[in-house]
Amino acid sequence: MKILKFGGTSVGSAARIQGLLEIVAPEERQIVVLSAVSGTTNALVEIAQAFAGAKTEEAKQLIKKHKDKYEELITELFATEEGYKKGKDLIDHHFESISSFASDLFTPSEEKIILAQGELLSTTLWHYYLEELGIRSVLLPALDFMKIDEDNEPMIEFTSEKLGAILSQHPDNTLFITQGFICRNVFGEIDNLRRGGSDYTASLIGSAIRAEEVQIWTDIDGMHNNDPRVVHGTTPIRHLSFDEAAELAYFGAKILHPQSVFPAQRYNVPVRLLNTMDPQAPGTLISKEGAQKGVIRAVAAKDGITAIHIHSSRMLLAYGFLRRIFEIFERYKTPIDMITTSEVAVSLTIDDTTNLEDIIKEVEDFGTVAVDREQTIVCVVGDFSSNAHGYVGRVLEAVKHLPVRMVSYGGSDFNVSVLLDTEHKTEALRSLHHRLF
Repeated sequence: MKILKFGGTSVGSAARIQGLLEIVAPEERQIVVLSAVSGTTNALVEIAQAFAGAKTEEAKQLIKKHKDKYEELITELFATEEGYKKGKDLIDHHFESISSFASDLFTPSEEKIILAQGELLSTTLWHYYLEELGIRSVLLPALDFMKIDEDNEPMIEFTSEKLGAILSQHPDNTLFITQGFICRNVFGEIDNLRRGGSDYTASLIGSAIRAEEVQIWTDIDGMHNNDPRVVHGTTPIRHLSFDEAAELAYFGAKILHPQSVFPAQRYNVPVRLLNTMDPQAPGTLISKEGAQKGVIRAVAAKDGITAIHIHSSRMLLAYGFLRRIFEIFERYKTPIDMITTSEVAVSLTIDDTTNLEDIIKEVEDFGTVAVDREQTIVCVVGDFSSNAHGYVGRVLEAVKHLPVRMVSYGGSDFNVSVLLDTEHKTEALRSLHHRLF
């Protein structure tokens, strides 16, 4: 069985939803994971924020505006009166549910319920469309088998057990549809896998049922060797290893959600990145065997980075110093991206600044602290193992004319990263591309 995931742009209009059948073969046994229709999640976030701010009238206007868009969508999607009526009833039901929160004390739990409506709408609308065409499909509610634990980590064995049991009830069906992004938490409440979580859902489902392959369908032909939005002449990478893909996804390659690599890697389920607009293009295959020796594969950049520099003479010849620093970030559940150290200083980067002020206050107990905002990590992925020669020099040569703030090398055989001011990102990407490819 294969898992096919389609993102918001792939279901962004009635024509796109109808066009899924050009890719999905109903006679092949597969699970199709859908994101919300393009723009829906952002609109739902706006509605939730209005409710949270007690701006009830603003929320009502946003709800009407977004519902009108869905009214237009179903008018174009369905060809029969019966199909349109089912779509209309569905839209009315979901938007009435959203509107009902106007009279409630709004909490994060209500916000997550609102955010779940996008995927529930897109999957059911496509299910109804297939029904109108006489194509059999089974709608699998992700809330029945996707669950996270108290640490917000997916419970793959739970998914395997629950989903396996559900699939066994439909031995003669081949086409299954489910929602990306949404799940239940350890208390049974509606929750989610955070933004970009539909990729993660597909990977988790593929891992849970040991799928033949997970396909991530987007609007670009696979993962490119640099950012095609700012660099001319980029090319798709046909085959990557799990480790290489994980580094690129984490450090800025937008085509793939970073966390989606790890479940597939753990259970050795290949992931293929494909283009909805050009289904015949080969895309990118991510698998255990994808690495190439003696080659630089790609460059990616991650914006929104904040660097924290801690200088303390107490660090010299001391043990336990770094542990106490890291414990502060652990308490605030703030991941660290890069880290470099010297005898009396440590510099590190974060991308989540939610608790930055509190973190700084605690870190100042250890020494002098300086903070640099609006930074970018530029990551070069390839063979940087101990047997590879000269590649690090080529990377540094390419950015020698730029004010590099940090360099990270040696923590991985696949990655060299540099930190610089975001204003220099485009120049760094172009220079690296010219020098490395």
